[in-house]
Amino acid sequence: MKNIGRMGIHYLQRLKAANVPNDLIEKGQNRVIEASLTLIRERAKLKGELLRALGGVVASSSLLGVPIGHNSSFLQGPAFAPPRIREAIWCGSTNPSTEEGKDLNDPRVLTDVGDVPVQELRDCGVDDDRLMSIISESVKLVMEQEPLRPLVLGGDHSISFPVVRAVSEKLGGPVDILHLDAHPDIYHAFEGNKYSHASSFARIMEGGYARRLLQVGIRSITEEGREQGKRFGVEQYEMRTFCRDRQLLENLKLGEGVKGVYISVDVDCLDPAFAPGVSHIEPGGLSFRDVLNILHNLKGDVVAADVVEFNPQRDTVDGMTAMVAAKLVRELTAKISK
Repeated sequence: MKNIGRMGIHYLQRLKAANVPNDLIEKGQNRVIEASLTLIRERAKLKGELLRALGGVVASSSLLGVPIGHNSSFLQGPAFAPPRIREAIWCGSTNPSTEEGKDLNDPRVLTDVGDVPVQELRDCGVDDDRLMSIISESVKLVMEQEPLRPLVLGGDHSISFPVVRAVSEKLGGPVDILHLDAHPDIYHAFEGNKYSHASSFARIMEGGYARRLLQVGIRSITEEGREQGKRFGVEQYEMRTFCRDRQLLENLKLGEGVKGVYISVDVDCLDPAFAPGVSHIEPGGLSFRDVLNILHNLKGDVVAADVVEFNPQRDTVDGMTAMVAAKLVRELTAKISK
C-alpha cells in the first residue's frame, strides 16, 4: 500500500525531471480536482433536493468516504475501510433499524454522497496541503445542501483535521468535540509530519476549531501527549480511571454556546476483544456497550462525525470489525438525524 500510495508522487517527479512544464502539470491537477469536487457537489445536491422535496427533515446523516492511509505511522490499511464499512452497514445478517428505532432505509435518515478520490488525486501529484483543502471543500459541499450533515468514513485519523476545520468554518465558529480513542493524537508533528494521524487534534486546537475537546478511552499516551493536552486545555479521560469517570461520561452535555457537537470515533478506542481489525492494538479499552452508552446518553446537537482507523487488512475472516464499525456508523446516524 505504501508503494502504491507513492506511485503518483514518483511519477510527478519523473515528469518534472523530464522538463515537463509545471503549468501543464498544474492545469491537469486542477481538472482532476474540479472533477472530483463536481461529483461530490452534484451527488450532495441530488440528495439534498430529494430530502427537501420529502419534507419533515431537520437533519440527515450523509456518508462521505475519505479513503486515506498514507498519514498512518504504522499500517496503511485504513485506506481500504470505506467500502468495507458500507458493505457491512447493508449486510443481510441484520435489519436496517438502529437501537433507537431509526430506519436506515429511509433516505431522510441516511444518504451517501460517495468518496473523495484520494488515491486518484495523489496519483496526479496532489500534495497533502491541497489534499486536506479538497477534503475540507468536499465536506462543505455536503453541508451546503440542507438538511445533510456529514458522517465521514475514514481512512486514518488525519482526516479529522480537515473535516472539523470545514465544519467549524461552514458553521461560523468552534464546536465541542467528543473524541473516543486509545491515543490522544495530539503530537505537534509526529515523525515530522504535521498531517500525521497522530497529530490531527493538535491542528484542530491550533486552528481554534474546537472550544472543548474531550478525549475518552485513552490508554496509550506519552509525556508529549499529556503536555499538549495541558497546553490546549484538553479534557483527557484515561482508561485507568474509567470506572471512576463512567457516571460523568455516560451523562455528557455538550455544544451549548457553540455551533454544536462533533464526534470522532477511532475504532481502537474499543478493547481489541471487540475490534481486532485496527492498526494499533491496545488492550484494556472500552467495551462496545460502554461506547454506545456514551453516545446514546450524550445531550447535544451533533452536527457531524467520523469513524476512523478500521483496518480491513487486520480484520477477522468473518469481518467482525467491519460489522463493529458499521454499527458505530448506524448509531451515529441515529444521533445526527432528526
